[in-house]
Amino acid sequence: MIQLELAKQNKTTPQIAQVAKDESLAVELIRKNLIQGKIVIPNNKKRKFVRPCGIGHPLRTKVNANIGTSVGKASIKEELKKLEVAIRAGTDTVMDLSTGGDLKKIRKAMLKESCVAVGTVPLYEAAVDVTRRKKSIKDIREEDFFEVLEKQAEEGVDFFTIHSGVTLETISRLKNQGRILDIVSRGGAILVEWMLTNKRENPFYESFERVLKIAHKFDVTLSLGDGLRPGALADGTDRAQIQELIILGELAKKAREAGVQVMIEGPGHLPLDQIEMNVKLQKSLCDEAPFYVLGPLVTDIAPGYDHITSAIGGAIAASFGADFLCYVTPSEHLGLPSKEDVEIGVISSRIAAHAADIVKKIPHSLEWDANMSRARKQRDWKKQFGLAIEPNRPKKVRMNSNPDTEDVCTMCSKYCSIKIIEKYLK
Repeated sequence: MIQLELAKQNKTTPQIAQVAKDESLAVELIRKNLIQGKIVIPNNKKRKFVRPCGIGHPLRTKVNANIGTSVGKASIKEELKKLEVAIRAGTDTVMDLSTGGDLKKIRKAMLKESCVAVGTVPLYEAAVDVTRRKKSIKDIREEDFFEVLEKQAEEGVDFFTIHSGVTLETISRLKNQGRILDIVSRGGAILVEWMLTNKRENPFYESFERVLKIAHKFDVTLSLGDGLRPGALADGTDRAQIQELIILGELAKKAREAGVQVMIEGPGHLPLDQIEMNVKLQKSLCDEAPFYVLGPLVTDIAPGYDHITSAIGGAIAASFGADFLCYVTPSEHLGLPSKEDVEIGVISSRIAAHAADIVKKIPHSLEWDANMSRARKQRDWKKQFGLAIEPNRPKKVRMNSNPDTEDVCTMCSKYCSIKIIEKYLK
């Protein structure tokens, strides 16, 4: 039996017990919200790993790191180093988005080495397979889509991004709407090419029951992808995006009824003043399903710094109820991320997630900050490093900037406000 079925029988799975422990919440609450679809715990029944991850309300905001090869760079060794860096930096999950090299070998290695849940976009493998046979996207057979799903589920993938909301109807709305950047989702673009050249409906929509059957068999969590997410601020919250979200809400209901865990993916690029509305729309249309957002990025003009534009949007989105942040690295829009980019991306997203968790009043979040403030008041550098979300950089800065100042730092030195005032306000 799978997690949802066991939960409905009032049984506490090891995953539910671990999430309850990690979040300092009652087992009964985790089980109830899992049944209601407000929480998902991605964990393929064929795979065991150390850190099961609960995503949803009222849990800590989680972070995902995307890694994987490209056609131009296909080193398994390099991607496994990125996996190690991402986990060490504190990511809650990873996604293998590989499109270059031996995809099965890469995926198998990641599943073996990862102690966190691993997700994929199975559509990529179907596209890569057909193009390697010197054919085009339109030559993918409908059966190929589902064979890839079954194969990856059998291998142990914990969650799938499935672009089931890209339909002929939503494509029509996209054409009528008009955008600066029409489609920036790789999966969405591949499906649109297949649908328009074959004059066929999206198989992941038309045969969604087959998707559910495979997901149920292996207890794979579905992440319903936003193939029409806006890739430019000017395109945010348009008719095509919202039509897709309406469809995803309908499909999420079908998934729950089939006993399949489901979450919803969201934008993308959004102006600051549209973020709250987007989160509330998703929660309303999708019956409180966990919301997984890429960013959102709040400006289009910061290439090389989009880990910052994403962290700003992610903090705001999560504070209004988004549950899962997909990191963005400094390489976004520019190239495949390096190990250093992966680390920066994870830490930036974790900062955003934690800032939101303070607003959500997640247990221990405020206390973490209060403890850091107390350590600063005491000028207890060792304790500050221990409490830092990432200790190595502050240690390095302190060592390089303050070689001879044990009690204060070189910013204020003898004019340290904390040291001056402590004798007068005891």
